[in-house]
This record gives sequence, structure tokens and C-alpha cells, in this order.
Amino acid sequence: MSKEDIILKIDNKIATLFLNKPEKKNAMSLSMYQLLLDLLSTIERDESIKAVVIRSVNDSVFAAGADISEFIESRSTKEKAKKYNDSALGAIDKLYRLNKPTIAMIQGHAIGGGVELALACDYRLSADDGIFGITPSKLGIVYNLASTKRLIDTIGAPKTKDLLYTGKFINSEQALTMGLVHEVYLKRELEENTYNLARRLVTSSTVAISGTKTVIQAVLDGENEETEELEQLILDSFESDDYKEGIQAFLSKRAPNFK
Repeated sequence: MSKEDIILKIDNKIATLFLNKPEKKNAMSLSMYQLLLDLLSTIERDESIKAVVIRSVNDSVFAAGADISEFIESRSTKEKAKKYNDSALGAIDKLYRLNKPTIAMIQGHAIGGGVELALACDYRLSADDGIFGITPSKLGIVYNLASTKRLIDTIGAPKTKDLLYTGKFINSEQALTMGLVHEVYLKRELEENTYNLARRLVTSSTVAISGTKTVIQAVLDGENEETEELEQLILDSFESDDYKEGIQAFLSKRAPNFK
């Protein structure tokens, strides 16, 4: 790549991943998925980072799906499609299971892989010009199970069928009504509200957020009872520095200062 198609910036404990391929409307290429995986691994290891925002480098489009111009070469056979899918879904799953809270800041179009990226985040905040769609029915392909499940978990099976069968586009207010996004803001107010949320998350207990995220995802993955690993995760929190600070702050009637 002549430039970085995804840019990582870190400021005040908040990591921002900028999708930086405006000439392709941030359509995700195979190399971008591989880069995303690498950057998420860097974020995961960096204990100074407490929250993550994923957004576009400009305000005209979030991500217009996958880069279809690659498909003839990279998805022309079952074997090539599997290799492509494994790489792309590996990056999406890494985002979904990242041990830090994640926010998708969506402006303009989020189509196909753009929705997939957003669904892998804990929060989805949209500008009022947001447009959403998932279009496998227009390409003659079958949407993968992991992302279909996330969509069903988010908006329910009937709405998932409608979006996938028809490939139709919906606006931000429709996305809000069906639960695809959490909030819709005026375009000029989206960035401020996104980073206000990120700053609130930074002040919360990392132990509590990462542990709670693990428990919630276990439930979404089908767990009905605590495994030994989950039980240990929960019990360990009672011996953490965050727990000690949280109790002391409560007793002292002050805001906690989690390290």
C-alpha cells in the first residue's frame, strides 16, 4: 500500500481507527482486513488504551462494503473464497471480542461490510445522514453465519430476513427504530457525542467493562451457566485494584479514580 488504508491514532486513552480509502468509499479490501487485525492486536496489548472509536477519515461515507473489484481474483473459487472469508471474519471477530469498549461513528453509507464492522462494535452512533444496507441478495452470495447471528441478536430474525432478502437501504431513523444503531445525531454533533461517550467509558473500571463484555458475549454465544473460566473472572474482580478503589470511593463519597 502506498498509504495506510487504516490509520490508528491514540489520544487521552482513546484509540481511533480511521478508515482511510476515500477513493473507494472505504470499501474493505483483503489487505485492509489484515491491517485491521494487526491494529486491533496492537490496541489489545496496549493497557493505556481504554476505549476505541472506528470511523471514516472523512464525513461522507463510513464504509461502502467490501471491495468487489477484488472478488473475481480473490473469491472466484470455493478455496479462494474460504481464504478470503477466514481473513475478513477473523478481523471482524477480533473487533467483536476486543477486550475494550468499541464505538462505531457512522456518517453517510454503511453498506455490507460497513454494517458488519459496525455490528462488531459495542455502540453504534449514526449521523442523521446515515444509510444502511446489506446486499448479498444483489451479489448472489450467502451471508456468513457469525454476522447473520449478530444481526439477528441485534434486530431480530424477521427484520434480518427483510434486510438480507431484499438488499434494501434504510435511513438512520429507520435503523434507530429497529435497534440497528443506538443513537442518531445531527451530522455536526456526531463527533462530539461520540467522543463524549468514549471519555465516559475511559473513566469506568476496565476490570468491570472487559469482564462484563466477556460475560455478555458468552451469553450471546449460547452459555446458560457460568463456566469455570467465567466464575474465576467474576471472583477475580473482587480482588482487583479497581474493586478496592470503587469501594473506597463510594465510602468516601467521591468519584472513583481507576488506574
